[in-house]
Amino acid sequence: MKKIFLLSVLLLVSSTSIFAQFNLGLKAGINYAMVSAREGQFDYKGAIGYQAGVWGRLGKSIYFQPELYFGTKNTDITFKQAGTSIEPKGKIKFSTIDLPLLIGKQIGIDKLNFHFVIGPSIQFNLQEDNTIYAQVSDPSFYKYKPIIANLQAGGGVDLGNLSIDLRYETGLQDINKNKGQHNNLLHFSVGYKLF
Repeated sequence: MKKIFLLSVLLLVSSTSIFAQFNLGLKAGINYAMVSAREGQFDYKGAIGYQAGVWGRLGKSIYFQPELYFGTKNTDITFKQAGTSIEPKGKIKFSTIDLPLLIGKQIGIDKLNFHFVIGPSIQFNLQEDNTIYAQVSDPSFYKYKPIIANLQAGGGVDLGNLSIDLRYETGLQDINKNKGQHNNLLHFSVGYKLF
């Protein structure tokens, strides 16, 4: 009976300690996305998108930070067509749900610290607007994958309940089914810790 009591107390203390190191918050921001083609089928220029969602943080000095947010990612492209003066132009636009699973490190005190994060991010493509491809000879070549694995790395600062982040994201795989296209982004976001 004594052992059961001691085990119950230990579990209660452990769970309280873990919960005390758990934070939940909201975040929103902008991104600058670039979709490039390895074979040089088109020229590309980055465009601004947005993101908004929630984040959690489990741990203190070293922590695990899962996030879930909705966003858009855009790129302006111009196709190269040899032997013609016609240059089809348009925008690739994705609506996505992103799930970053990050490991972070804090340096400083609780209400004022710098942090660094790195980890994979799973991108679920909900909708894509790629009508630009209707202008090319083989639109099916540019079909995109529904799920894409990316890598995020970056840092920021925590000021009280505010968290400011700047991150770089790169694809761990090609984003189109026939390969050759790659995704790169810069993210800037502001988060607010609810508790």
